[in-house]
Amino acid sequence: MNKNKLNLNRLAVILFLLVASSFSLFAEGGKAEKEGAGTVKEKTLLDLFFTGGPLMYPLLLCSIGTLGVTVYCVLQIRPAKMLPSGQVEAVGQCMQRRDAGGAYSLCLSNPSAFGNTMSAALLKVNFERDLANKVSMEQAAAETLAGEETGLMLWVNYLNVFATIGPMLGLLGTVTGMIASFDQLAAGRSEPADLAGGIGEAMITTAGGLFVGIPAMFLYFFYRNKLVIVVSNIQKRVTFMIDVLSGELKLEGANSGAAGGSEG
Repeated sequence: MNKNKLNLNRLAVILFLLVASSFSLFAEGGKAEKEGAGTVKEKTLLDLFFTGGPLMYPLLLCSIGTLGVTVYCVLQIRPAKMLPSGQVEAVGQCMQRRDAGGAYSLCLSNPSAFGNTMSAALLKVNFERDLANKVSMEQAAAETLAGEETGLMLWVNYLNVFATIGPMLGLLGTVTGMIASFDQLAAGRSEPADLAGGIGEAMITTAGGLFVGIPAMFLYFFYRNKLVIVVSNIQKRVTFMIDVLSGELKLEGANSGAAGGSEG
């Protein structure tokens, strides 16, 4: 648990530095030069943020939310967390010996998506019934694994939410910024300085929305696909082990097959 917290803090710091450096590069691109004067007026990151207007605050919240959900997905949606190779190998050996109690204890000792799914199946073991009550085991495993996937997919879907809201907030900022510029024109103020505020708000909020939305959309598809792959591998391992325990599979290399499958 402490190790996970340490990794979480380190990753959060790295992501924060990446975002800060990206905004710094963007700020450098916002330098205003006066023709013929040779002087440069540099805008800081904070200047750009306030130029974007009030909509920059919800955009900032979306970016923080995206970082937080990404950190969670990095720590939780990975084979080493959901399908530990050591646990899979140990449970596979118990299954080969038809030691349901030993396998159940191993699953409870190291909670994971695989362990939770396998333990739910082992609760249905009955060696007095046909194939050790295999049908009930498979049903219990399927229901538990679906619940594990749903719980993780809930977090992944938040990335899709931020990927959708970010550009929409940017578009709203574009509209409000242009309205402010047209209000200046309607009032008879047509100097560039009069229109710069509204146009600046429009452009910066648009860029901010895309800056949040593009990475969030990429991360959503990446972790959604990764979750599907890991869940599919868990389903294969659990089905294989249920077949071994029930006696439907009586292969001499069944034990090594379970261990080798865990490495994938």
